[in-house]
Amino acid sequence: MDRNAVRRAWDEVAETYAARRDPDGSDAALIDDLLADLPPDPAVLDVGCGDGARTLANLPPGSVGLDVSRRGLDLASETVPNARLVHGEMSALPFAADRFDAITAYHAVFHVERERHPAVYAEFARVLRPGGRLLTTLPGGRFETVRRGWMGGRMFFSAPGRERTLDQLRAAGFATVETMTATDPLGSSTEFALATLDRAADAEPSDP
Repeated sequence: MDRNAVRRAWDEVAETYAARRDPDGSDAALIDDLLADLPPDPAVLDVGCGDGARTLANLPPGSVGLDVSRRGLDLASETVPNARLVHGEMSALPFAADRFDAITAYHAVFHVERERHPAVYAEFARVLRPGGRLLTTLPGGRFETVRRGWMGGRMFFSAPGRERTLDQLRAAGFATVETMTATDPLGSSTEFALATLDRAADAEPSDP
């Protein structure tokens, strides 16, 4: 699926996904660990915010939610009215460099073709301040597929594998990467990475 097809797919399933996923759970609790290490009144970006209930609602007031789906952002405007919502694509973030103290990206990057994941992580590094933190889903396997019937529609999933993803994060400038396992919005266990940016020099995207 190309980028426009993924956008249309999310517009189609946004309401069903919002209704079916649990807004609580241990992956939401990971945000407390992230925020504990940030400065007061941090600038935080939630990439792939969707309806906002799972992640954006747990971030500080005024945090920024970005999503490719306008329908998802419509839902987020109701769920998290104090957030700043931006329509955009994660491999070309519409923000200036060194803008944020932290980024959350829950169940988001694997909806981009795995060949573009290094560009996504390079964009995360670009908009984070040195020492900034990233909390993101860590895929367990290597795959690229369209799941038909997912949430009553169809959805694209793509990942290069766990170790390649960790390599890509380090190549983007995330020198310290911790991993942990938590429950995801649909009740399954998912591994997450909590990474810290150490950008002494501009990082080059690694091979996919």
